[in-house]
Amino acid sequence: MSKILQITDTHIVPPNDLAYGRVDTTHALEATVETINSILDAIGPVDAVAITGDLTDYGSREDYERFKAIMAPLQLPYLALPGNHDSRDNMRFAFAGESWMPASGPICWHMELENFILIGLDSLVQGKSHGELSRQNLKYLEDVMDVADGKPLLVGFHHPPVTIGLHVMDQNNLWQTEALTELLERYEGDIRLITGHVHRSSTSLFANRICLTCPGPSHAVSMDLREDAANCLTKEPGAFMLHEWRDGFVSHVIPVGRFDGPHPFYP
Repeated sequence: MSKILQITDTHIVPPNDLAYGRVDTTHALEATVETINSILDAIGPVDAVAITGDLTDYGSREDYERFKAIMAPLQLPYLALPGNHDSRDNMRFAFAGESWMPASGPICWHMELENFILIGLDSLVQGKSHGELSRQNLKYLEDVMDVADGKPLLVGFHHPPVTIGLHVMDQNNLWQTEALTELLERYEGDIRLITGHVHRSSTSLFANRICLTCPGPSHAVSMDLREDAANCLTKEPGAFMLHEWRDGFVSHVIPVGRFDGPHPFYP
């Protein structure tokens, strides 16, 4: 049974800094790694971890090294995609030794598992908050689809291709989605889309496919659905997601931390 974990929007900052002056993203990612390692016996085996963007807040080479150091104790392999806070060049430099990192162009990759193919697409538009999938990205997806021959696909990228009601974030979601819609609609197998960017969990449909956003480990975009809402964060409990194949895709939100239990319902 194929399983992957999804972490997103870790926003690692320089030592002794707080993201946005308020959020200890280093501690949050450390706690996420600890949580994953502690529950692997209960949820495993897990094939890999997909990180769907905004690994760092500023995209410096030093911050990618900090990210790698924090992730080092993780007992699973991981693959990563850039988000709007990332630097494609510095991220490529940091992960140049990894088999999933392409030598040039968009940071796209795929991993064929027993029950589905995990695909990562690069939606970064350098210097902008919104995302787009370039022709190279879409050609990469199309090429994988051609050889997949209907096998289920779990497709990840940073920016959601849908509006979810958080007005400021919806303005900076994935733009120009017509070609992506066409590819998804003509594929004959099952597809699930997994994204980040909004730091909270949501479920919607895009091109008749389920599209999920994953919560972040440290903070959320505030849950304010008014059109004039300010762009704010709330320090909600962190979480990540588990995506697995049973009779189809099943996705779970898992909170970060240790909690009292498990206790039998009827001791």
